[in-house]
Amino acid sequence: MRVLVTGATGYVGSRLIPELLERGHEIYAAVRKEGAVDDYPWGRAVTPRLFDIEEPGLIRSAVTGMDAVVYLVHSMESDDFVTKDREAAQRVAAACEDAGVGRVAYLSGLIPDSDLSDHLRSRLQVEQVFLESAVPATVLRAAMVIGAGSTSFEILRRLIERVPLTPIPAWMLSRLQPVATEDVVHLIGCALEGEPHNRHFDVGGDDVLTYPEILALMADVAGKRRRQLILPFAPMMLVGWIVAWITRMPRPTVVSLVESLTEDMVCGEDDVRRDLAGPDHRFVPLREAFERSLDDGGPDGTSVFGDVQSEAVTDPA
Repeated sequence: MRVLVTGATGYVGSRLIPELLERGHEIYAAVRKEGAVDDYPWGRAVTPRLFDIEEPGLIRSAVTGMDAVVYLVHSMESDDFVTKDREAAQRVAAACEDAGVGRVAYLSGLIPDSDLSDHLRSRLQVEQVFLESAVPATVLRAAMVIGAGSTSFEILRRLIERVPLTPIPAWMLSRLQPVATEDVVHLIGCALEGEPHNRHFDVGGDDVLTYPEILALMADVAGKRRRQLILPFAPMMLVGWIVAWITRMPRPTVVSLVESLTEDMVCGEDDVRRDLAGPDHRFVPLREAFERSLDDGGPDGTSVFGDVQSEAVTDPA
């Protein structure tokens, strides 16, 4: 199958491509400039295609001839990312319809039954665009993706490393159902095989914990003694700014993710295990995911022979 992977040089995309190559697919990597994949272990095994979500012409040429498109484009670093993400998805969906693409796979976020943060509202709008398209779409709704190099993981890691006493607002006592990167790339690979679906699947591992419990587990795996202080109240925006400052990660991205922690992010159904994952698939336990992701001596996470949970030399500094 000819598969175009958008966001190929991003975190999930760079780990997904080895999985898809192992499954025997012919991979086309969507890139914004020539030479963008040269430093990746799989760079010579894929065909680059120029792609820009704001250029309809490049989108059409990139999806032409594809059997499937994996959509991994998110833009949380601008103030109007909700509008940008929706419009980008509309362009890609229209181009896939015109080109006769057989299916689309999209990685979204778990959607709680409550008021949504901008981050989750954007994810929901994008998945609605694809599900309402004429091209069948499989949407995977994941909460926190655990793996070295992922945004959520790196925020946790830097908080654990840099803050001996962690103040936690009471509104962060929500429950989360994290999922390992290994499981995410496996499920995207499964979404490209068999009869195409046109629905969303909730995706999560076996562990459901509160945010403080996740921090405590990671600290334990890392061998760090860290205390926590629950605050009755703390302004959400201020918390986002402080976390961004401590972790030195992009403020708009961090603020958007922090806003998503006010509600439980737990799977509402587990159809993905029956209908997509396969009977022999074992979801990675959270402790194991942390252990493998914190192993600095592990093989490159983007190598066909590496550990997908590991960091990679191509990850952002």
